Amino acid sequence: MRTKSLKKNKINVVTLGCSKNVYDSEVLMGQLKANNKEVVHEEEGNVVVINTCGFIGSAKEESVNTILEYVQKKEEGSVDKVFVTGCLSERYKPDLEQEIPDVDQYFGTSDLPILLKALGADYKHELIGERLTTTPKNYAYLKIAEGCDRPCSFCAIPLMRGKHKSTPIEDLVAEAHKLAAKGVKELILIAQDLTYYGLDLYKKRNLAELLEALVKVEGIEWIRLHYAFPTGFPMDVLQVMKREPKVCNYIDIPLQHIADPILKSMRRGTTKAKTTKLLNDFRNAVPDMAIRTTLIVGYPGETQEDFETLRDWVKEMRFERLGCFTYSHEENTHAYSLEDDVPEAIKQERANEIMEIQSQISWELNQEKIGKTYRCIIDRKEGNYFVGRTEFDSPDVDNEVLIDAREHYVKIGDYTQITITEAADFDLYGKPCTI
Repeated sequence: MRTKSLKKNKINVVTLGCSKNVYDSEVLMGQLKANNKEVVHEEEGNVVVINTCGFIGSAKEESVNTILEYVQKKEEGSVDKVFVTGCLSERYKPDLEQEIPDVDQYFGTSDLPILLKALGADYKHELIGERLTTTPKNYAYLKIAEGCDRPCSFCAIPLMRGKHKSTPIEDLVAEAHKLAAKGVKELILIAQDLTYYGLDLYKKRNLAELLEALVKVEGIEWIRLHYAFPTGFPMDVLQVMKREPKVCNYIDIPLQHIADPILKSMRRGTTKAKTTKLLNDFRNAVPDMAIRTTLIVGYPGETQEDFETLRDWVKEMRFERLGCFTYSHEENTHAYSLEDDVPEAIKQERANEIMEIQSQISWELNQEKIGKTYRCIIDRKEGNYFVGRTEFDSPDVDNEVLIDAREHYVKIGDYTQITITEAADFDLYGKPCTI
């Protein structure tokens, strides 16, 4: 029997999944630090908290493998305790407790106070906006709402995150001030659905008013919008984007598909015609906007004709940024009652075809940038290159601007004018502007 260690615990928080999980881990770490706990992010520690993702099959597999990895370390004696939280734990807690019983305790997405208690800490209500950020110093995620009220047939997020709940504007502004005081210059607004923001608190879609408040925060220079929904989009947001230089001409709007039969089965509440009009309205209102979207191929019942409709539409719309995923058949979703009838090989072929088309579109759009100068934020140095981004690019998912560190020096965390000299499919190469 192992004796209890007298050493001070070092708590290692391991984050899997999306930016919402990154944010939640940062809040957890902020609470632990306020309780005078030693906490690290994805480093060595004798107590491990794994913040899991349970969205689609590949994410669930990664989460389970990570849990098993740390359970093995616990058996070997290099880790004392393993706790699991997040979406996978919320969704499959009874199954996980049965299948992987060596985890000390499982927690759901809304169990932060209970998790803290298990870690020997108290939940401090006064710590609104206090986080230990894990992103590069110059940018941070700002989660403006939790949960989702949308009925999308393929999505398990409402099962794991609950109903939509907006955070009040004053709390978000206070959090933005604290982030700015730490040197954050770019806020990336995240939620399951940004466009629903405010309906529960203010009885209206209030994203535009939130943006108007955030642009007044001194030190914040870019505000970026992630995860908008096409149905009921508040068009006054575009006017703020056009008027306020701090609001990036960028939007991430996952559209999932465009063939009407698939949109109907997905319960997206829109049509090809309505979606196309919305995107044209975006570009008419803010002509140089970069639009990022994500698509799903291989949804139940997707015919070759449906796929060709999607493929041809991608060619027509020429998105600046696009990601494509194969459908994942998720338990307890509305679509789970449908037959998952598109073979995996066909799903993958279709995803590859979409991404090949997008690669060509991206290459062509990038060629147009050669010789132009853009304001870039410098995120990091990697090998022989400083790595930056334009306002049209979000970290981790979009294009990067590479500056040869052997020839040029730029300061990490600063904005710099960069002239583009070369362009590839998804990367730009440039040098500091000398004018």
